[in-house]
Amino acid sequence: MRKQFIGVMSGTSMDSVDVALCEIDEKRCTLMASFEYPFSTELKQECLKLISNGGTLKEIGQIDIKLALLFSDAINEMIKENNIHRENIEAIGLHGQTLWHEPNSPYPFSMQLGNPNVVVTQTKIKVVADFRQKDVALGGQGAPFAPVFHHFAFNHLEPCGVVNIGGMANITILKEDKIIGFDTGCGNVLMDLWIAKHQNKSYDKDGSWAKGGALHHELLKSFLSDEYFLKEYPKSTGREYFNLEWIEHHLKKFKPIEPQDVQRTLLFLTANSIALEAKKFKMPTLLLCGGGAKNSFFVQTLQALLPDCHIQDTTKYGVDSDFLEAMIFAWLAYKRVNRQSVALKEVTGASKNAILGGVFESE
Repeated sequence: MRKQFIGVMSGTSMDSVDVALCEIDEKRCTLMASFEYPFSTELKQECLKLISNGGTLKEIGQIDIKLALLFSDAINEMIKENNIHRENIEAIGLHGQTLWHEPNSPYPFSMQLGNPNVVVTQTKIKVVADFRQKDVALGGQGAPFAPVFHHFAFNHLEPCGVVNIGGMANITILKEDKIIGFDTGCGNVLMDLWIAKHQNKSYDKDGSWAKGGALHHELLKSFLSDEYFLKEYPKSTGREYFNLEWIEHHLKKFKPIEPQDVQRTLLFLTANSIALEAKKFKMPTLLLCGGGAKNSFFVQTLQALLPDCHIQDTTKYGVDSDFLEAMIFAWLAYKRVNRQSVALKEVTGASKNAILGGVFESE
């Protein structure tokens, strides 16, 4: 019998909270309803300040609760809008907001805030949360998690690649019933930060600002020389690495460059870092999801770099590209409630596959 689960995701872009209601069994995860809830500008700035400058224990504690209330409001609003009966929902898969991801340090960790105890209290539904720390404790990267769900949803299409372009970008290689997956590097994050600084916009719609700029080949070469792009998988990254300071570090090597030219070069950086991996694994098809899949100039650029590759949105194959990440956490909640391990060992480098997440009961 298929059960109903809710998945909640707010990515590194912090543009919205995505909520997905899914019906799930061993063979399928079907999106039944979805909802996009705005991420408050004030809270986003507080989170970004914590990431860039650190914060006091009091500030961290308060943001943990503020995020939990935001997630609870998003869930409750989705339930209300779609006339959903709470008693029919088995559990909520809550990712939380990643503030710091450092799996390669002597004391590895991945920090997501958004207190699940508050979400349980506010929604009166069982919550599964804290998914990444077990994988990190087992020596894994704690990310990306998307590849195991991509395999579940798209393995019938292999060989193919699935690319999620959120704040960061990750790629899944589905070939010969194997799963390879890792973060290729920055997704939208650098473009979003740059246009926010120079145009006071949250993102570059359809890449229109980038499209009007000129590609700076030497700057692109400098970007791509970064050690992250040269690393072998498994690997993962986040805002703690790819940020405005990272851009400025590379710009110091050159005479002043027009901001619009930098934007175009940042778009080409994301496209090139994905294309390099698609070529390496000889992928005939790439399925795109995440915010970057809606950027028409980005998709055109990626297609030009991969002329022999068939590039499509995952929505064409029955999985809504806007809510795929939220669906992942509904599915991970299903796996946890049913005490099923998640096959991440080959993706993250963990010592073994494991049951992931902590359960926070509603009663």
